[in-house]
Amino acid sequence: MAHIDLGLDERQFPGINGPMRFRPETAGPLNALAEALLHAPHPTLSAGERELIAAYVSGLNECVFCCSSHSAFAAAQLDGGMTLVQQVRADLDGADVSAKLRALLRIAAAVQQDGRKVTAALVDAARAEGATDLEVHDTVLIAAAFCMFNRYVDGLGTLPAADPADYEQAAQRVKVHGYGQAA
Repeated sequence: MAHIDLGLDERQFPGINGPMRFRPETAGPLNALAEALLHAPHPTLSAGERELIAAYVSGLNECVFCCSSHSAFAAAQLDGGMTLVQQVRADLDGADVSAKLRALLRIAAAVQQDGRKVTAALVDAARAEGATDLEVHDTVLIAAAFCMFNRYVDGLGTLPAADPADYEQAAQRVKVHGYGQAA
């Protein structure tokens, strides 16, 4: 049960969905941020790759709801599906992703620990694999935003979805409609 009374059945609105309904005036800007970072067209990073960054950071933060949901969202949009997402989360070095994405995920992991852990060496390594300044920027912003989203969900003590199929249903909704209709 959430730490505060959200005024709704948490089983129907798990994770971030309950707090978003509790404060719709903050839900709008948060959904707009998620839309811009994860779903809106991007010149080089696919929606699946951006969702994978969100899932990876959420896993490092041990946020069950965000990790589960964004893992499903990434899986729905990546050729490797959930197998690839699980590979990345279990063993980044051995995962079947490009060297560029691996370097960006290392930057995301550094942000998750402390933004100051993003070093020139990490950025140079990503650039050496073909990452652009835009990709580095967006990786840092996605990772930082998901540290916030994770703390929002866990700080209020919300429940994850009880049925894993709920994440897959939400993934299809987000894949088609983005974050305007995700909550």
